[in-house]
Amino acid sequence: MTTIHVNGQALETDATPDTPLLWVLRDHLGLTGTKFGCGQALCGACTVHVDGKPMRSCQLPLGNVGDLAITTIEGLSADRSHAVQKAWMELDVPQCGYCQSGQIMSASALLAGNPAPSDADIDTAMAGNICRCGTYPRIRKAVHRAAELLSAAAGTTK
Repeated sequence: MTTIHVNGQALETDATPDTPLLWVLRDHLGLTGTKFGCGQALCGACTVHVDGKPMRSCQLPLGNVGDLAITTIEGLSADRSHAVQKAWMELDVPQCGYCQSGQIMSASALLAGNPAPSDADIDTAMAGNICRCGTYPRIRKAVHRAAELLSAAAGTTK
């Protein structure tokens, strides 16, 4: 058995060390919010936070995770109260929605390190996340809105 730290909990899995983290999360732990897209770490649908940094879980072997803290879309907030999730819902970002958990995870990592990103910052941080429906303008607008919500919550202004 291997213990991994997911969404603030120590969880055990019998997955082999070469199993991609994506399949450990989905098939072994039942956390299906993280999606399989391309399996090549190119589309971003499988993005999770690994010690706060966005990473593609489809190409990250369980054996490389060790004691690192993993956060999935389910761990971002239990009730969709994270500023990015609120902004996504407020602006009706998703069309089909398949890529959105990866988009949200990338956006939340960006805002954790850059609370007032420019359009160029957003474009750079989100470049590895593909949306087949083309909701990129709404995604950018939602990242800006989430930054506003975070700023308001912190009592600062942009």
